[in-house]
Amino acid sequence: MTVHHEDRHAEKDMNAEDKNPVPGDVVPAHTSLNKDHEVESPGSSRMLMLLFALVVLGAIVYGIRSRSSSEKALEQSTAEAAVMSVHVVTPSIGADAQDLTLPGNVQAFTDTPIYSRTDGYLKRWYFDIGAHVRKGQLLAEIETPEIDQQLMQSRAELERIQANMELAGVTSKRWDNLLAKHAVSQQEADQAKSNYIAAQAAVDASKANVRRLEQLQSYERIIAPFNGIITARNTDIGDLIQAGSGSASPRELFHLAAVEKLRVYVSVPEVYADSIDDGDNAIVTQDSSPGLKINGRIVRNASAIDHATRTLNVEVDVDNSKGILRPGAYVFVHFKLPVESHTFTIPSNTLLFRSEGLRVGVVKDGRVQLVPISIGHDYGNSVQVVSGLSPTDQIIVDPSDSLTSGMEVRAQAAAAKGRP
Repeated sequence: MTVHHEDRHAEKDMNAEDKNPVPGDVVPAHTSLNKDHEVESPGSSRMLMLLFALVVLGAIVYGIRSRSSSEKALEQSTAEAAVMSVHVVTPSIGADAQDLTLPGNVQAFTDTPIYSRTDGYLKRWYFDIGAHVRKGQLLAEIETPEIDQQLMQSRAELERIQANMELAGVTSKRWDNLLAKHAVSQQEADQAKSNYIAAQAAVDASKANVRRLEQLQSYERIIAPFNGIITARNTDIGDLIQAGSGSASPRELFHLAAVEKLRVYVSVPEVYADSIDDGDNAIVTQDSSPGLKINGRIVRNASAIDHATRTLNVEVDVDNSKGILRPGAYVFVHFKLPVESHTFTIPSNTLLFRSEGLRVGVVKDGRVQLVPISIGHDYGNSVQVVSGLSPTDQIIVDPSDSLTSGMEVRAQAAAAKGRP
């Protein structure tokens, strides 16, 4: 029993020596690595867990911040989208000289029908339509045999009456001489003198009749009364001609028009009547020659508004020495209206028609203000504003019907200003 106990102690000592080697002894490598692994394993696990926890925490924080930023961006985008974006223009001070275009009727400066002043038959005509004639030229000849015979009779009657007048004159002198000798009475002398005076009056009447017939005979020659163009010929050789004043419906022989200078009559609306002044220039155009512009001048106007049309009749004279225009043509007359510097011009698509009156939307400090205005002339794509605006106002283009005062908007400059 004792021996075995000692053997156990010896074995323990040997085991202890094996566990605590003497310095300089070589320890197997696998023994040292296992020992280190057993010592460092708990600390490494804790470190890994800590790092994992930090990563998870960072991911959570990043996710929270990212979501918060997205929500803020969404709120900002929603707020920006809720603000209406509008285009604005500023009013133009004054307005360019407006070109007022109105239709006009061209008339010859002098236009007249030519009738016969005596009865007869047309013997010959010398000019047809389109012919240019000068004042005093012979247009036609009329045969008047009845007038010729009446003239011959009237001249013969004049000779007879003149003979009676001479006899009455001699008788009156004779009775005056006898009265001086007291051979005849005063009454007889006065009677002779009265007969002489009556004979003189008869001679004057006969002379007047002769001159009348001579004048009628002169009307056998149809003469051009002024320079112009024959625009109509309504007779031919052999036609029975009746005096113009002696027929209920006289037929004109020729129609003569002076075309070297033309009159253009224009009906100007009442709203522009005050802007049309005598002496102003005007431009005349016609559709048959679109590129041609003819200068004219306002010479007179009716100085009264027509009750039926509410227009002012204006005459524009045009030099037509080159024969460009023709009487009766339909033309367009362009008037330049004066510039008004105390007014503004804005586009027509900025107007708001509300029940309370005409309004425009003006942007001030990012808010809309509906401003009442008063307009003057309507130019079509723009209007003249006489009150309600200032030159720095930002006016909304194409405003929505839902636009109200105080609405927040975002203004953007439009491409063009409000010029007519």
